[in-house]
Amino acid sequence: MIARIGAAVTGARLWDELATDWLLLDAEIMPWSGKAQDLLRRQYRPAGIAAQASAQALIAAIADAGDPEDLRALRARAGIQSDNAQAMAHTLEGYCWQAGSIDAWQIAPFHLLAVEGRLLTTQPHHWHMDLLARLCGKEPILRETGWQVIDPASAADREAVTGWWERHTAEGGEGLVIKPDAFVVHDGKGLLQPAMKVRGRDYLRLVYGPDYDLPENLTRLRERALGRKSALAAREFRLGLEGLERFVARRSLRKVHACAFGVLALESEPVDPRL
Repeated sequence: MIARIGAAVTGARLWDELATDWLLLDAEIMPWSGKAQDLLRRQYRPAGIAAQASAQALIAAIADAGDPEDLRALRARAGIQSDNAQAMAHTLEGYCWQAGSIDAWQIAPFHLLAVEGRLLTTQPHHWHMDLLARLCGKEPILRETGWQVIDPASAADREAVTGWWERHTAEGGEGLVIKPDAFVVHDGKGLLQPAMKVRGRDYLRLVYGPDYDLPENLTRLRERALGRKSALAAREFRLGLEGLERFVARRSLRKVHACAFGVLALESEPVDPRL
């Protein structure tokens, strides 16, 4: 896989253009079933199976009771929960497939973080996407990430991107990520959140559970205090940038790893900054 990506870099003439003999890419690698079997086996699939079994057991118990009128609302709710569990399983399987050969894998790069001697975090996002589109065009296992520039003050742009998100997620897409064009942005008070992932309705079942969109659960989710979560995400971002700077500057691996361990420590907090 690395050899094929290297050949794609050669084909795109990036070694000379970037004056480097290595690249550090940030990318999504698919399928999940090829890289996260333990997570699928211990978390996602059991949650869906348990939710489906629970809903079906309740439906069967109500039927055995003769389906009395005072239990019909409960039966309807159990039916919704059964449908939600099936939707969760369907969404999950969309990210899983047999990957017995390299050609079955998909790698979607979306940042070129660093090359020899320099970080590329000063380059705007459109620069990264244009360059990586050239790279993806040279290798079938590399998948170009779609993107567009919008003006958040434009009602037409907001309507267009919302419509795209609805169509994309209805077809099984995970969602979209909204970013400022600059890689790092400060507002005078501090670091702005570098990106916001807007996941689709069905994908969120994997994050929050199959019944997250029941009215009472949505109310609970919307009332969460997000200050702690945002602060942790910002700290992780800063540690990541610091680790990259140390790596590019050829600092000792101990100093580079200190940043990585810092991120791992933050992810051990009971609040998950990634969600």
